[in-house]
Amino acid sequence: MTAPARTANDKSGPRLYVRQRRLLALLDALGGNADKRDFQKLLFLFCQESLRACKVGGSASLYEFVPYHYGAFSFTSYADNRRLADRGLLIDDDWFWSLTEEGKRVAREAQHSSMLAFVRRYRTLRGDALIAETYRRYPYYATRSHIADRLLRDDQIALSRIRAARPKKGAVSLLTVGYEGRTLERYLNELIQSNVGVLCDVRRNAISRKY
Repeated sequence: MTAPARTANDKSGPRLYVRQRRLLALLDALGGNADKRDFQKLLFLFCQESLRACKVGGSASLYEFVPYHYGAFSFTSYADNRRLADRGLLIDDDWFWSLTEEGKRVAREAQHSSMLAFVRRYRTLRGDALIAETYRRYPYYATRSHIADRLLRDDQIALSRIRAARPKKGAVSLLTVGYEGRTLERYLNELIQSNVGVLCDVRRNAISRKY
């Protein structure tokens, strides 16, 4: 994880992780506000398509994702959004994320041409059409969707790819897994892909400073 860094040209500014500044920059490139579900899917596509742009000093993609009720979801990015709202950089509406004036200032310091190009490519894709596009291109992330059958009812090929991407059930077995060095999403994906149904915490001290 990249260490927190102050925003450029402002030593008294907020200390943010690089990923958080880039998150603000993407929202700024989208016009400063976005539907929460749309933003999650656009962030997913940006990280998938522009992995090189998402790298900072050789680090991994800004955010990782898991298959969830409406497709790809990053718990870490959502938690970051809430933290940014608490710090006065975002407005957390019931349905939208919006930048404050301070958020816009921070965002523009982290802006990158790849984000602007990405937004131009997806400027008309929103709502169900955007979700369906992510399902077609990345079927694994639709394997736990509650709406895939409705959105893709006329696309049986896409639905068959989603079914094929679901983890295969095997014999009941006992597995072990640790979380050190893994993001929350990577940890969850390992459980999902191994078809784990019950997780037992056997640590002597069942606490952690990790999100």
